[in-house]
Amino acid sequence: MTTSEPQRVRDLLGIHYPLIQGGMIWASGWKLASAVSNAGGLGLLGAGSMYPDVLEEHIQKCKAATDKVFGVNVPLLYPNIEELMEIILREKIPVVFTSAGNPKTWTSTLKQAGVKVIHVVSSVKFALKAQDAGVDAVVAEGFEAGGHNGREETTSMVLIPAVKAAIDIPLIAAGGIGSGRSMLAAFCLGADAVQVGSRFVASHEASSHPAFKEEVIKAKEGDTVLTLKELAPVRLLKNPFYDELQQAYAECASPEKLREILGRARAKRGMFEGDLTDGELEIGQVSCTINRLQSAAEIVEEMVAECRQLQSVSYL
Repeated sequence: MTTSEPQRVRDLLGIHYPLIQGGMIWASGWKLASAVSNAGGLGLLGAGSMYPDVLEEHIQKCKAATDKVFGVNVPLLYPNIEELMEIILREKIPVVFTSAGNPKTWTSTLKQAGVKVIHVVSSVKFALKAQDAGVDAVVAEGFEAGGHNGREETTSMVLIPAVKAAIDIPLIAAGGIGSGRSMLAAFCLGADAVQVGSRFVASHEASSHPAFKEEVIKAKEGDTVLTLKELAPVRLLKNPFYDELQQAYAECASPEKLREILGRARAKRGMFEGDLTDGELEIGQVSCTINRLQSAAEIVEEMVAECRQLQSVSYL
C-alpha cells in the first residue's frame, strides 16, 4: 500500500495490509486464518465455536502453516473463557480480538503478557469504555455485519466517523465491507484498517459447509435480517428456521419461547453441518454482492488492487 494510506494498525500488528479477517464462528479455522496472514492481512481463529482443545489444535496447525502474525477472536461470554485464555497465553498468541463482554475483564492480563488487545464495539459508548479499559484498538462494527450484532442498529456509514471523533486509539471498521471500494470508503470515514467477515465465508479455506457457502453466493438484497434482539441480536439469512421465528413473533412469543425455539447448536447445524432448513445461517448484508467462491489470497489481492486503483481517481 502507498504511504498515504493508514499506517497505525499495520504498525501495531506487524502486518502488510490494513485488512483483517473476521474471527467468525464455524468459518474461521486454521486454514482460513493462515491463508489470510500469508496473503498479507491478519488472519483470526474464531474461538467462539471451539472447545479449548480444538482451539489449541487450530493454533498449532496455524503456526505450522504460516510464519506470519495471526490472532484469535474470543467472545468474553464463552463458558470456557479461562481455559481459552490459558491456551492463548501459553501459546504466546500476539493478538487477541475480544467481543461480547466487558473488556476490563481480560485486557490487563493479556497486555501484561505482551498481547495486543482489540475489542469489538457497536457504539461510541462502548468504544469509549474499551479505550478506558486499555485496549490497543477497537473494531467499530456496523449494523450491516453478519452474526451477532449490536442493539443500536447504527450503520457503518454513521458509526465509523462517530467513533473516530470520540477515541484516540486506532480504529478498525467492520460491517458491510467486502470490496476495495468499501475498504477505501472506510478509510475516508476515518478507519485505520478494515475487518472483513462475510466475504471470507465464501472462500475455499473457510471451514463452513459448502452448502452454506452456496447460499451466501445465491443471496440477494434483502435476504438477511437482524432478529432475536430479545436474546442476542443476530443477522441471519432467511430460511425455514427464520420463518419459524417469524411465526413465533407473530404469536407474540416470550423470550423464553424464543430461546426454546433457538435451542442448542443451531449455528453449527446451519453453517458447519449444512442444514439449510433447521440451521441458523449467519451472514452480513454484503452477501448480496458476493457471487463466487475464491481463495482467501485472491480476495485479499482483489480488494487491495481495487482500493489502490480507486485511490488514484479524482472525484472532484
